[in-house]
Amino acid sequence: MRRANAASDAAHTERLYAGPNGARLMSRALNPKGVPLLMALPPLHANEQPTELPSSRSAEGRYHNLTVLPRDGVLKKLRIGFKYLLLRKPANTRPSAPLPVQPLSRQALLDAPDNSLWRLGHSTMLIKASGQFYLTDPVFSERASPVQWAGPRRFHAPPLDLAELPALAAVIISHNHYDHLDHASVMALAATTEHFLAPLGVGDTLVQWGIPAAKVRQLDWWQETELAGIRFAATPAQHFSGRGLFDSNQTLWASWVMIAPGWRLFFSGDSGYFDGFKRIGERYGPFDLAMVETGAYNVAWPSVHMQPEESLKACQDVKGRWMLPIHNGTFDLSIHAWQEPFERITRLAEAAGMPLATPRLGERLDLLQPQRGTPWWREALALSEAEPAYPR
Repeated sequence: MRRANAASDAAHTERLYAGPNGARLMSRALNPKGVPLLMALPPLHANEQPTELPSSRSAEGRYHNLTVLPRDGVLKKLRIGFKYLLLRKPANTRPSAPLPVQPLSRQALLDAPDNSLWRLGHSTMLIKASGQFYLTDPVFSERASPVQWAGPRRFHAPPLDLAELPALAAVIISHNHYDHLDHASVMALAATTEHFLAPLGVGDTLVQWGIPAAKVRQLDWWQETELAGIRFAATPAQHFSGRGLFDSNQTLWASWVMIAPGWRLFFSGDSGYFDGFKRIGERYGPFDLAMVETGAYNVAWPSVHMQPEESLKACQDVKGRWMLPIHNGTFDLSIHAWQEPFERITRLAEAAGMPLATPRLGERLDLLQPQRGTPWWREALALSEAEPAYPR
């Protein structure tokens, strides 16, 4: 069994749960900061034998991908940031008017049936199951940036204010980039969120911000935890981490698997295409819905974000029955037209026979019977073309 920092934390380990007859033991260790580090054998399908799974930690103490990627130095990061984030972009990278949003309220969420999902923007997804709410990568701030006076600005307001969210059973975080881990949003949710699930190292960041360590569970790839009858597994992604110039890959990045009675979900987080998607599909698929990154792609970073063709392949690899394209429609993080990811993945999915769910922002999606939705971005594009330029 591969453990997370087990050597240094063995004396502080306590049993969390064990499966039938003691199978698939999961225990909890406390790192020096008091944050639980979960340690578990990966789940096995029938007739599958245990195999050693690759570690996420490199010899020098930083995290790494399953495939060796080119290392970007500080100068290259500065060049890419200056060229694609600071220089003036083509006008069509963001709509010229705010996108239409279907407003939500706390009462509407409480009244909604179980097995519901709402896309709140970018990679922020709200899920309701067994009367409990779960939220991925909460970003409610105006800008995905370390400061709120500069950086990528939202295309639209969130469908509801943070204060309107019901109490959350868990917040699930994929990695520490600003468009996925927003300090202001996390702190606003701290008092009403029971648990925070995060990849290794990201949990330490949350505790440093003031989240009680008892609320935080951080996992390595292939490790699991369970909350209110829902299994959560941190699974590999091909990406990187960092919130500054000098902290590259000091925390882990992950995709997530969620398994509840009646459905299985896959949440890609951010990732380039890699054969790890097939491994995830083999161990946990098929998925009733795969939420797959489809946006912010660029030839300058082909290894850490996917072109739409690769997003479709990733969905097929994890054995997604329905695909929901995420990581688009909220921030301009590359130089493609804001609506381009929707158009490209729509054509590709139709040609491949992949059912595609494209709910409006704030629109409910039934997890038991997903619906295709409408090409709402075309309506928004027509509206924005008739409006004056929306400030960046």
